[in-house]
Amino acid sequence: MTQPTPLRRALDLAAHGVPVLPLRAGKVPFGNCPACVDNACGGRPNMKNPGPCTCPRPCHGWAAGTTDPRVLNSPAWASAWRRAAAVAYHPGGAGVTVVDLDNPDAVAWARATLPTTLTVPTTRGEHWIYQGAMRSMNGVRAGVDIKSTMSYVRWLGYGVGDTAALPDAVRALAVMEPSNARRAPQALAVPLRGGQGECPHRTPTYLDRGIAMAVQRISEARSAVHATVYRTFLAVLSTHGRCGCLTEAHTARLFTAAQAKGESARHCTDAWTNALTTLGL
Repeated sequence: MTQPTPLRRALDLAAHGVPVLPLRAGKVPFGNCPACVDNACGGRPNMKNPGPCTCPRPCHGWAAGTTDPRVLNSPAWASAWRRAAAVAYHPGGAGVTVVDLDNPDAVAWARATLPTTLTVPTTRGEHWIYQGAMRSMNGVRAGVDIKSTMSYVRWLGYGVGDTAALPDAVRALAVMEPSNARRAPQALAVPLRGGQGECPHRTPTYLDRGIAMAVQRISEARSAVHATVYRTFLAVLSTHGRCGCLTEAHTARLFTAAQAKGESARHCTDAWTNALTTLGL
């Protein structure tokens, strides 16, 4: 039986609500706009490409994931799909979490520790997929990564079994220090340690308006982007950080805006952490 092309597979997944993006060989994403074909803008400021990417929307890594067939079939992506080696998806955008087990020892640990769920074989181990999104973190223990919000995963098939609800045992892994066996940059902001203060928000609209204003402030930055991102994070946390109302969805919006201006996930995490420390949260 003829295997579907990457684009056909992507369209099928998108029709089921899974945000998808093309991958080059080596599991490297393409850009999704003409200015970023072959990552021409560098994805972030660097020596060859100083300054932020000027794309009209996020187009790097997980942020390129979309369910819109018009985008997937657009001329801007045509070249990428012709050269795509595989399809990736954004687990958090699909409402799932992937526990990436990278070797037999990690698989054995999961079988002894975690609830049975949908399982997809990989080259060296398995992906265990749970229903529910959470923060992503690499190296939570030897051979184990968590891929969900602000992360992408190569599509390897539908797997075997039924998708179980995301267990507390997996959520707890993301608040532990990563194993020394494998340290990698975090893909999402560190969690708030607040929640003790009285909530001053009269309605959810108050918080949503504040996040929207923060996103606009970052998006409109024309210079000193890194400083603007830090000051904006500091302002958001000083207003909304002590009552525990900020969610992963709110921080994802802020990170997406910052990355659209050329900030890396590591820079976002550092700025968020520094703001937390400054405010004593």
